Amino acid sequence: MQVKHFHTQACPTETFLSKSPGPCKEAQARLLNDERPRGQRHRIIVNIIHSSSDYLPKVLRFLNVAFDSSGDCLIAGDHQGNIYVFDLYGNRFNLVQRTAQACTALAFNLRRKSEFLVALADYSIKCFDSVTKELVSWMRGHESSVFSISVHASGRYAITTSSDTAQLWDLDTFQRKRKLNILQSVGIQKVFFLPLSNTILSCFKDNSIFAWECDTLSCKYQLPAPPESSSVLYKVFAVTRDGRILAAGGKSNHLHLWCLEAKQLFRIIQMPTKVRAIRHLEFLPDSFDAGSNQVLGVLSQDGIMRFVNIQTCKLLFEIGSLDEGISSSVISPHGRYIASIMENGSLNIYSVQALTQEINKPPPPLVKVIEDLPKSKLNSGGLKMKVTSGRVQRPAKSRENKIQARILKQDLTGNFENKENEVSDGLNKKRLQILLKGYGEYPTKYRMFIWRSLLQLPENHTAFSSLVDKGVHVAFLNLQKKYPIKSRKLLRVLQRTLSALAHWSAIFSDTPYLPLLAFPFVKLFQNNQLICFEVVATLIINWCQHWFEYFPNPPINILSMIENVLAFHDRELLQHFIDHDITSQLYAWPLLETVFSEVLTREEWLKLFDNIFSNHPSFLLMTVVAYNTCSRAPLLNCSLRDDFEYFFHHRNNLDISVVIREVYHLMDTTPTDIHPNGKLDAFVALTKGQYPVFNQYPKFIVDYQTQERERIRNDELDFLRERQMVEDMQAEVDQQRVEDEAWYQKQELLRKAEETRREMLLQEEEKMVQQRQRLASVKRELRAKEMHLQDATRRRFLKLQQDQHEMELRRLNDEIERKNLIRNQEAVAKEMREDADTYRRKVDLEEHMFHKLIEAGQTQNQKTQKLIEENLAEAEQACLNADWRIQALHKQRCDDLQRNACYQEVAKLLRENRRKETEVLNAMVGEGAKKWEEAKEKDFHLKSEKKASALSDASRKWFLEKELDDALEHAEHPYNTVPRCQSGQAASGYVPRTSQLKDSSEVDSSTHISLNRRRVQWDTMEQDLMERVRNLRQRLTAQARNRCRTPHLLAT
Repeated sequence: MQVKHFHTQACPTETFLSKSPGPCKEAQARLLNDERPRGQRHRIIVNIIHSSSDYLPKVLRFLNVAFDSSGDCLIAGDHQGNIYVFDLYGNRFNLVQRTAQACTALAFNLRRKSEFLVALADYSIKCFDSVTKELVSWMRGHESSVFSISVHASGRYAITTSSDTAQLWDLDTFQRKRKLNILQSVGIQKVFFLPLSNTILSCFKDNSIFAWECDTLSCKYQLPAPPESSSVLYKVFAVTRDGRILAAGGKSNHLHLWCLEAKQLFRIIQMPTKVRAIRHLEFLPDSFDAGSNQVLGVLSQDGIMRFVNIQTCKLLFEIGSLDEGISSSVISPHGRYIASIMENGSLNIYSVQALTQEINKPPPPLVKVIEDLPKSKLNSGGLKMKVTSGRVQRPAKSRENKIQARILKQDLTGNFENKENEVSDGLNKKRLQILLKGYGEYPTKYRMFIWRSLLQLPENHTAFSSLVDKGVHVAFLNLQKKYPIKSRKLLRVLQRTLSALAHWSAIFSDTPYLPLLAFPFVKLFQNNQLICFEVVATLIINWCQHWFEYFPNPPINILSMIENVLAFHDRELLQHFIDHDITSQLYAWPLLETVFSEVLTREEWLKLFDNIFSNHPSFLLMTVVAYNTCSRAPLLNCSLRDDFEYFFHHRNNLDISVVIREVYHLMDTTPTDIHPNGKLDAFVALTKGQYPVFNQYPKFIVDYQTQERERIRNDELDFLRERQMVEDMQAEVDQQRVEDEAWYQKQELLRKAEETRREMLLQEEEKMVQQRQRLASVKRELRAKEMHLQDATRRRFLKLQQDQHEMELRRLNDEIERKNLIRNQEAVAKEMREDADTYRRKVDLEEHMFHKLIEAGQTQNQKTQKLIEENLAEAEQACLNADWRIQALHKQRCDDLQRNACYQEVAKLLRENRRKETEVLNAMVGEGAKKWEEAKEKDFHLKSEKKASALSDASRKWFLEKELDDALEHAEHPYNTVPRCQSGQAASGYVPRTSQLKDSSEVDSSTHISLNRRRVQWDTMEQDLMERVRNLRQRLTAQARNRCRTPHLLAT
């Protein structure tokens, strides 16, 4: 493992530890301190350079940085995946994780303070614990690099953003709740939570900005498009802490400021011309602006981050330079630090206090010297000073009242060279006192600064860090039990401050009223613990003088001073206290030990301490007297001790301005012999570098109490140890006794259970005997039923076999009849095929003779064509008429024959069907004889048809021979054909019809075509007739089968 070390440089404005340990193999050490000149330009607290310890060291570049919610710790990741935690308050750093891949985004402000989120280069997000250094969860879902992680104000939800999607995660279960998918052409710029709200803001590359409700994820509103005159494509965004103003910028020197409440663009800021593009935006928080941040940090392309005031549009300060440019920057939540990753990979941490030192200077004095005379004239009494008249300007207050200007009188007895009246940073204590008397209080905006100047706080960071590093003092470990403060942060700061005081001086660990004394200052300076500690320490050294001389008793000497002053100014009130046995420990000490925090409001308390810090330490004691004298009326009415206690521990209806005026009156009118001013020392500030030793207390008492407390603690520890041993032994004895009793009870239960089981077994045996008897009877009944069932089954099986045999016989008979029928049909088909072949040969012969006749006629026609041209038309007409008549007569003859045949067949079939029905009903015996008679009839019919066919063949043969003879005769005597044709027409009544066709065919060659057509028609009609006869036979056969359900012959 390579040893990593950090080279750091520190600026004196924020002092870190002056010593540094050597290289730490666990990568855990303190930040180094390198003294740099006070006039350092960029006010850098620490410059961290991360380099390897190889033979040739190389710089490891930081990529991302993020602060935690407190702002005192930050995490940073380099390009090798190392994650470091830097504790700016404790001046330490620690290597908490090695991810082995570069991180692309970080988040350290989760609900569990020790956990942080890191987005890695493999598009995943991991959650680690910075204390245990363990992996808490691993979240996946992105398909591109995650460049932004936004955490909700509650720390429960987080939004991770990549270029193509944004995903909402629940950090309690580490499950994804929602996913925002968009078109690839649009693209996401940034999706983030608005601070301190449940609103999600999504910004896209097309300049569209939407606001969504976190719980319901419903769209709340959409910002309108920016004006066309300002062509800025938004790339970076920033929102104020109160979520009211959105700043947006891009590749331009223009900044757009949107008001999210009004949903409109209200201001466009133009940066200097050197700014061409804006790379990052972030508002600078301020603890006094209530979240409405006014300073905006703008990181441009030149690596310089400029901070401008968005109201005045003035450039306040800038960090970075052209030589040392800034790559990215993050500001801590409380606005004290700026962490910047430089372009060379190093990490710079800036002090905002040092950067804003010139800005936060107090305003110039509201009164100024118009004319200052030489010193030689100061004693002459002729000193003259002009003071500007008119209304004095001061910060506006909430009640918007106007205070008239006052004319200040010159104090001729004052010494202009009085060093006591001069405070740090050029503020004059006398002038502040004059302003305080004129206005009654300091401006709220500059109060903390004035207090720090009046108290001359040294801000010893190193000394305070050494006190804090000692940890929580043992006396304040259980502080929350005695003072249950609701705010955990306030309790932690109070505990640290008290522990630092206890480590500074041992007496403070035994001072019971120290938490009451320090609490108002802790609450006021909870964001700056160093200032809080030094304010309390300064208060103790100066305004708590001689308080600890009678420790552990109250300061009797201080209370006696207060009683003497009260006796001088209001003896009646003091006598009233004496009459009712009320001592100064009741009417003065509660006010002192709580520094009036219980009886005054916040504004009244601040106003009072404006005057206390601006005057002598005796002013605090006079304030106690003034509080009593101003409250004399209600105090004189009190007679019970409880009433007095309640009065001095609760707020009362008293004007603090009256009390302060009374204090000044007491300071001026109290005699010198009883004035606390002579008993108390003047103000002494804390020393720089190291805090002074505080030993103004009876050391032997404190040491004795410490020893006694240690002895009592040891005795208590021994007692607790022995009591724990006794309790352990008693617990063991009790446990043994309980175990014995449990064993005896278990044995008794086992005995009872055994008896119960024995009785149950006897009962079960009796039941088994009865069940066996019932089972035997049931078996007998079942055996008898089984025998009956077997007998019935055997009979059913025999009957089934008999039925199967009968069915087999019927099936065989049907098969025999079917085969006989197929054989007869095959014989008939064979005979029909033979007849068809004979008919086909006969037709071929007739066609051959007919073709010869046509050829002879055509030859003769060619010879005689020239001779009969004159009679051609008339003969052709006569032929056509004859053909029409012949066709009509032939068609009628065919129709008559066909109809007659059909009628005969139908009548025959009807008679046959009726006969068959009667015969089937009577008996099946005579069916064979009837079939033979039917066959004979069919044979007779077939013979008659054959005779008719033979007669037809003879007629056609005679017709063809006659036509052939006529053709030969016509060839010999062509001129005698016409009269014969005419005479043929006259004698057509008793000549065969075929002879007409034969005569007409001899007239013209067209008769050949007509004869061919007729022959085709006759063949077609013959085939149709045969098909209809066949279909008729099949239908008759099917009907007969349906009626008789027995095999039968094909009907004719």
